[in-house]
Amino acid sequence: MDNDIEYIKELMAQYKADIEPLMKYLPWLREATAASAMTMYRGESMGEGSLAFPVYDSTLMSFIKVANDSALIDRNYPYVYTRKRITTPAQERDIIVACDYKSWDVLKGIFSRYVLGGRTKGVLWSQGVSEQIFCLVLEKMQEIVTEWDAERNLSDK
Repeated sequence: MDNDIEYIKELMAQYKADIEPLMKYLPWLREATAASAMTMYRGESMGEGSLAFPVYDSTLMSFIKVANDSALIDRNYPYVYTRKRITTPAQERDIIVACDYKSWDVLKGIFSRYVLGGRTKGVLWSQGVSEQIFCLVLEKMQEIVTEWDAERNLSDK
């Protein structure tokens, strides 16, 4: 039993260290909208046949860079979507709310879909902001780590 608690304690310390660099973006993610995260550039000199392209907010790009370098990225995220049969952002939000520390991999999978998927399908980054996926995942991860710390501290007394 003590080995399990020690393992979980180490796991929570690692989780806390993993999310720490991303927490500074949480206030921005709470306030941001799709329009503030991305605009379409349609330059004055662009002709009729020219394509507009997305221009992302610098805070969003900084967040994506930090997230991409974090331990929260799971390149096998499609398995989470297959296993949980996730097809819509509403399902993602419901699953995020229901997660606990045992389903950290599900949170990582949802988070990874938006971070990694945005490389090839740019709308995913702004969708992650507008659908509040980034915000909800980080808040849930923080809640899990904080809650476990609080419970552990109470049981230590």
